[in-house]
Amino acid sequence: MNKYAIRQPMVRTISFLVSISLWLILGGCSIKYSANGASIDPEAKTVLVRFIENRAPQNNPQLSQKVTEKLRTKILAQTRLTQTNDQNADYEFKGTITGYSVSNAAVTDVDKPASARLTITINITFIKRIGDKKGFTSQSFSRSADFDAGKTVTEVEPRLLEEIVPNLVDDVFNRAFANW
Repeated sequence: MNKYAIRQPMVRTISFLVSISLWLILGGCSIKYSANGASIDPEAKTVLVRFIENRAPQNNPQLSQKVTEKLRTKILAQTRLTQTNDQNADYEFKGTITGYSVSNAAVTDVDKPASARLTITINITFIKRIGDKKGFTSQSFSRSADFDAGKTVTEVEPRLLEEIVPNLVDDVFNRAFANW
C-alpha cells in the first residue's frame, strides 16, 4: 500500500476539523468594520445633531450653521446612522462655539505682524444611549489657520473657515467614533 494513500484521508480529516474549529470560534465573534475607521455599535440606528450655538465673544453669524451642517453631513455620509429629531436618539451631539479670536502668529524684525491667526474653539458633548454608553462631556476642540497680517479677517475669512471647520468636524468625529 502506498504511504500517500494512508496520509490523504488523515489530511482531509485534520483539514475538516481545523475548518470546523475556526468556524465555531469565529462564529461567536462580532466584528465592527468600517472603511473610515468609525466604530459604531451595531444596534445604533439614529443620531441627533443639535444646533451648535455660537457663544464666542467675537463671532461670525453663519459659523454656527456651518459647523452644525458640516458635522451632520459627515456623520450621515460616513456612518449608517440616520438623522432624527427624537430626543432619545441612539447618539446625540450638542455644543457651543466658545472661541473665535484673531492673534499675531509671527512678527517681523520691526515688530510688525507678518502673519495673523484665526482660532476657533468649540465645546461638544457626545451622548451614547446604546452600547457601552461611553460618550464624552464638554470636550473642547480648537483649530487655527494663519493668514497674511496685511489683510483683514473679513477678506480671508471664507478661505479660513473652509480650512478650519472641516478640521474641527474631523476632530469631533474621530473622538466620537474612532476614540482618537
